[in-house]
Amino acid sequence: MPYALKQAGFPMGVLLILIVALITDYSVILLIRGGNLSGTKNYQDLVRAAFGFPGFVFLSIVQFVYPFIAMISYNIITGDTITKVMMRISGVTETNILANRYFIICLCTLFVTLPLSLYRNVAKLAKASLFACLLVVFIIIAVIVRSTDMHIPPTEDAYTFAKPGFAQAVGIMAFAFVCHHNTFLIYGSLEEPTVHRWSIVTHISVVVSFIATVVFAACGYATFTGYTQGDVLENYCHEDDLINAARFCYGVCIMLTFPVECFVCREVIENFFFQAAQPTTMLRHVIETVIIVGATLGISLATDCLGIVLELNGTLGATPLVFILPAACYMKLEEGKFYSAKKLPSLLIVVTGAIVMVIGFIMAVLSPQGCSHGKEMSYCHANDVNATDFSSTFIPSPEMLTSTTASPPIISTTTAFSNFSIGP
Repeated sequence: MPYALKQAGFPMGVLLILIVALITDYSVILLIRGGNLSGTKNYQDLVRAAFGFPGFVFLSIVQFVYPFIAMISYNIITGDTITKVMMRISGVTETNILANRYFIICLCTLFVTLPLSLYRNVAKLAKASLFACLLVVFIIIAVIVRSTDMHIPPTEDAYTFAKPGFAQAVGIMAFAFVCHHNTFLIYGSLEEPTVHRWSIVTHISVVVSFIATVVFAACGYATFTGYTQGDVLENYCHEDDLINAARFCYGVCIMLTFPVECFVCREVIENFFFQAAQPTTMLRHVIETVIIVGATLGISLATDCLGIVLELNGTLGATPLVFILPAACYMKLEEGKFYSAKKLPSLLIVVTGAIVMVIGFIMAVLSPQGCSHGKEMSYCHANDVNATDFSSTFIPSPEMLTSTTASPPIISTTTAFSNFSIGP
């Protein structure tokens, strides 16, 4: 999110976060209203009711690919993050097995993400989501603390109102707020699922997520301005113990978010291939889970650079889920002309989403991000790594001014908070 502010410009970025949050709140409620209008209980059936089989196929692909790629990137970031923490805690070198990202990813998959993904009811993850929310709070506090005691001179255009990368920034923000692909799962886990109760859960979740996102993004960007990387934790010195604690919390938080995405992939498979079959057997449930988790594990071990994929996933995956499909379904199912007053907000959201998709795709292809992992920033070498005032001696290297890093997956705090709000 700090990187999104760098792409869009600080004032414009904050405004865009607010707009995406409002659209998220509105569209998530529209999904449930659309479900009630069509008598459907999942996203795929809702789109089928509105746009027939072609719409069902399109939504199934997007709804599966988005969380699947997110899980791959979660594994990659877990490996990169936890290894840094292990090296700092134990003092091991890069050749030690505890510093081997492949070993760490396999270990975390076997003992954390796979067991949690084997649950059959998403409500079982309520306690894990509560813990993840607490970890998010600690990460934000760590970034706030460092924003007050790290003094790196801002770049020349640090607070320009708007920059050309605003469309890519919207894709990143949509990636952060998207929770639509598991909306029906969470709605169905309410004790008394009604639109009114769902609206309360949604409003609280989005407001808390918006506050957390803005504070984190603003403090992270204000600390590093034009030097902000895709993963802002990569901007901090490797021997910064407070940030290492935040890195550990980030890794754990990602592992606790992973199972929610697996639930979605599994539900898409069930709805697409086994809709007419009997209720899912335990054997089929386990086989599907192991295949999904195993596939994401294999791909994440084969690559450590998903910058362009993640950016495209935000614009082409998250944007339809957040902007276009919920509003389009409501417009199709609700009575009245599509340009009527009650449908006008939905029409504006659809048009905005289409524009963001086109511009974001073009910008992502024409200006792809580079890939950089684990490099110590120049100001960490220029000073005592424990010092936090770099204003008098820090001179950025040319590499710093031009280097970019792959955008990391962004944990959907909206999903985390709304998931915590459910359960018996």
